[in-house]
Amino acid sequence: MTSEFETARALAAAVRDGSKRAADIVDASLARIAARNPQVSAFVEVHDEDARRRAAEIDAARERGEDPGPLAGVPVALKDNYVREGFRSTCASKILEGFVSPYTATAVAKLEAAGAVIVGRTNMDEFAMGSSTEHSCYGATKNPFDLSRSPGGSSGGSAAAVAARMVPLALGSDTGGSVRQPAALCGIAGLKPTYGRISRFGLVAFASSLDTVSPFATDVHDLALALSVLAGVDPRDSTSMDTEAPIASVENDLSGTRIGVPEEYFAKGLDAEVEAATRAALEHMRERGATLVPLSMPHTKFAIPTYYLIATAEASSNLSRYDGVRFGPRADSADDLLEMYVATRTQGFGPEVRRRILLGCYCLRQGYADEWYVKAQKVRTLIRMDFDAAFKQCDVLASPTSPIPAFRLGEKVDDPLAMYLCDTLTVPANLAGVPGLSIPCGHTASGLPVGLQLMAAALDETTLFRVAGAYQSSTRFHVKEPAL
Repeated sequence: MTSEFETARALAAAVRDGSKRAADIVDASLARIAARNPQVSAFVEVHDEDARRRAAEIDAARERGEDPGPLAGVPVALKDNYVREGFRSTCASKILEGFVSPYTATAVAKLEAAGAVIVGRTNMDEFAMGSSTEHSCYGATKNPFDLSRSPGGSSGGSAAAVAARMVPLALGSDTGGSVRQPAALCGIAGLKPTYGRISRFGLVAFASSLDTVSPFATDVHDLALALSVLAGVDPRDSTSMDTEAPIASVENDLSGTRIGVPEEYFAKGLDAEVEAATRAALEHMRERGATLVPLSMPHTKFAIPTYYLIATAEASSNLSRYDGVRFGPRADSADDLLEMYVATRTQGFGPEVRRRILLGCYCLRQGYADEWYVKAQKVRTLIRMDFDAAFKQCDVLASPTSPIPAFRLGEKVDDPLAMYLCDTLTVPANLAGVPGLSIPCGHTASGLPVGLQLMAAALDETTLFRVAGAYQSSTRFHVKEPAL
């Protein structure tokens, strides 16, 4: 793909007006994947034949005078936890080895109906449990800005694919920051919409009250375009909402915009270079008319323990279906059914997934559910109330996305607590159900990207896009490409 058509909007516009062919765009994307994926390991499977067939169909439709859709010819990568009829989906887990889906996720179907071309599936932390894309049966994905470092997780494969310019748009999933954190570490844009804005049907469940279908792009307006395609009610997901899709503003004026700066998001443990870049971004927005509003969100300190009680409890329930009977391979050495279950799950699940299942089972066991799970839900309500109070004082909240820049592969993989703390600044938005996005706001002295997180009230992605778009239009951090 040439730099002229690096955004999804420009690619689709070129196909729709006939100045470019979808076949050429897809061929260019596949060539970039072939050249760069061996270094980055973002893709676990490339659907080259199907992508070329789909591109030819789009070009034929355009030649017949039909509108091929708002994402016409745009190459899109899917995180390996989305199902697509006739294709494998494994959640980067041995327990789903060889599984071929009999149906297609709603989000994927909407992308294809809009003219997008699915080019392959990307690596992830197993069942989306991790923050580094190292907990994968396919091995680790590497950060395109420094191949010795993590791209973040759990959607690190999709983030790396966009950062390396293999595709202009990719789907990830965000349960506790799994799109925003890798977006920050890879120097791209990532959106977690309001919970319920997009149907979760066909997204393999991790924690059902937290999981969110979430896109990556290099450009805020591409995120808005993707959301306009993906949003909407779905009878197969009772949590999906029938609301109008938000639009992205092209205004560069932040006059009158109130940007809340929660003191808890700049607390001890924040990397000095990350804080400096974030503070500089806030000052940049203030110079363009925004008002910075210092405020407090006192229950933020409880977000990590609350999240890891709720998420693991829901995961232990959701993952009980993987037992060697209904999905994937089974252990053949067992003498009875219970032994087969135990052997299959022990062999099929990796250590991080086993750890979280055990944690979830513990906090839900008889006599402990009220003490742990129910109490966590009460604290979740308090965290949501912090957001409600904050948005009475400001239009958006701003903070660093990740407390640290990209860390070295292997640095945290054996220290679960250190890995969990990478999500400190992102999990509150998931617990509250509000939208948040990460956009690039600088680089460290060694060239690693830094992300700025913006959060808005539920269903107010329009304000989120307006503020993020204004910042992006007056900076150049989002156009920096890795030197691969």
